[in-house]
Amino acid sequence: MTVVKVIEVISEGKTIESAMEAAVAEVTRTVKNVNQINVVHIEGIVEKNKILKYRVNSNISFLIEHSIATPKS
Repeated sequence: MTVVKVIEVISEGKTIESAMEAAVAEVTRTVKNVNQINVVHIEGIVEKNKILKYRVNSNISFLIEHSIATPKS
């Protein structure tokens, strides 16, 4: 049986792509088997009439590993 877990992450970057890459990079520091990022919301942070950076709210999916325990004798 395959089980997938989804976590929500908010990240920032100079581009939308860099914000997405930052989210994946941070999550994969501690989570294995990441297989998808789904951007739910995009924001542009504006100062002096210019977009300085982008913020993305993303759902990141990863497969749950199941280890098979061997019975003790």
